[in-house]
Amino acid sequence: MIPTDWLIEARQRVTPHIHQTPLTYDADLNVYLKWENQQVTGSFKVRGAINKVLSLQDWERQRGLVTASAGNHGAGLAYASSKIQEQVQVFVPESTPQIKIDHIREYGGIIHFIPGSYGDAERSAIEYAHQNQASYISPYNDGQIIAGQATVAIEAVDQLKEKALYDWVVPVGGGGLISGIGAVIKSKTFLNHETTPRLYGVQSEASPFMYNLYKFGNQDDIKELPSLADGLSGEVEPDSITIPIVKQLVDDILLVTEEEIKEAIHYAWIKHHQRIEGSAAVVLAAALFNHTPKRPLILIMSGGNIQPKTHQQIVGEY
Repeated sequence: MIPTDWLIEARQRVTPHIHQTPLTYDADLNVYLKWENQQVTGSFKVRGAINKVLSLQDWERQRGLVTASAGNHGAGLAYASSKIQEQVQVFVPESTPQIKIDHIREYGGIIHFIPGSYGDAERSAIEYAHQNQASYISPYNDGQIIAGQATVAIEAVDQLKEKALYDWVVPVGGGGLISGIGAVIKSKTFLNHETTPRLYGVQSEASPFMYNLYKFGNQDDIKELPSLADGLSGEVEPDSITIPIVKQLVDDILLVTEEEIKEAIHYAWIKHHQRIEGSAAVVLAAALFNHTPKRPLILIMSGGNIQPKTHQQIVGEY
């Protein structure tokens, strides 16, 4: 579990550097939506990145910073690193959407394209950091990253005008976001309910690595397929601290189809005029297609970095 004082300190570090994103209600679905697509760099990932960078020791910074990313973490870490006049080496899969590559470069990140999947990029980044004695910053396997992501939930709790009990639905890749949110909503420090909220993770059927770890304890023999939820794709580090945290705090992990993700992207645009990427759309898809329980929900709309052409094509299909 992430210590409560880490969560409180993370909010103090992160808040001056980010936007407080809107929390709006959808009466048709009986859900609140936390629009992190409107965050700095277009994704919640900047929260964890800022918290991590601002908590680094001088010697860690001086060694140089390295990370692997499907795009959003790399942009968030490049943005955070610019605050301390440092650059970060970002290892990404060759298939990373151009909009995410542009964001990394905009904030000064140095990009290394790696053939294959996110897992290949992650292994290459870890090897590079080891060989160059640099500081590797995982997108999820890091307590300070998780504490930074937790500020999404702390902020949302403060924004809720009514203190009713809501279940939370969160996108899952490596598990950093859902681990942070779980640390907040399962703690009486931030939510003082007699009943503890339930916490649900969502992945695409195309890349169910954390789902398999949660359900079966392994990620063997998974045939990963291309997904609109590219930010959630890829295997999880076998020793990641998120694995036991997810097993402890998460009530279930759900899967949605690529078609359901498409329809959720369309719904967000038509109903709320919000552009979301596939990684955010998984939670809306879970609500739209009744994978979630009927209790009032809070959906974390994690990012909006979708290729404009892809978004136009999806919106035009329906």
